[in-house]
Amino acid sequence: MNNNNTHSSDEEDQVTDFGFRKVNENEKSSMVKAVFDSVASKYDIMNDLMSLGIHRVWKQIFIQELAPRPNLTLLDLAGGTGDITFGWLKRGGGPAYLTDVNYSMLSVGQSRAFDKGYVKNVNLFCVNGEEICLPDRSVDRVTISFGLRNCTHKDKVLSEARRVLKPGGRFLCLEFSKLIIPMLRPLYDAWSFQALPRIGEIIAKDGDSYQYLAESIRMFPDQETLKGMMEDAGLERVTYQNLSGGIAAIHSGWRI
Repeated sequence: MNNNNTHSSDEEDQVTDFGFRKVNENEKSSMVKAVFDSVASKYDIMNDLMSLGIHRVWKQIFIQELAPRPNLTLLDLAGGTGDITFGWLKRGGGPAYLTDVNYSMLSVGQSRAFDKGYVKNVNLFCVNGEEICLPDRSVDRVTISFGLRNCTHKDKVLSEARRVLKPGGRFLCLEFSKLIIPMLRPLYDAWSFQALPRIGEIIAKDGDSYQYLAESIRMFPDQETLKGMMEDAGLERVTYQNLSGGIAAIHSGWRI
């Protein structure tokens, strides 16, 4: 009896969400990789269309929260095409690690780094946020922007972020969250599940990937749940700030 229960529990532990679907944990990373391989070349254009350009305002607020300074080092997880890294450098931040688990996304970020003249200040690495290849207590800021919801083991990403932070360092996450204005939900759902896949099909020739991205937003932990997960990972003084009525949120935590 006990052996059967243990086996059942092990199988359950291996299942995770991929949008609204349940998939085996060891399949999710390759499925997410396929999504971003498909959309990488149109990622920035689609972000503008998906958010009607508001993501640029959210990112500016996020970068301001980082308080960039020349003597601080940034680790940008799931940094993709580099918006956060380049914003950090533009505002006077110190050396940055621009990382992503997806080579296609990182190659776009690398091209943009050359175009902007930031190559000397940016180290690019293909990094899985669940296993960060940096020493303990080695960076001052860790960020992840619209990437945590695609990670299989979000708790591991948060623990790793804390591990590599120096004492006094800060972790910030910008992510789609839970809308807190009920009257807007029907409009938001229509935009997410009807408009976005159609726009994705027209612009990126891939409606399915944008269907997944819309679903992944709904499956992501709400503001209070993510706050608790960050505290469980050992981060302290955890707070969050809702943006655009909770469509997105900035979560912040410190390694004390």
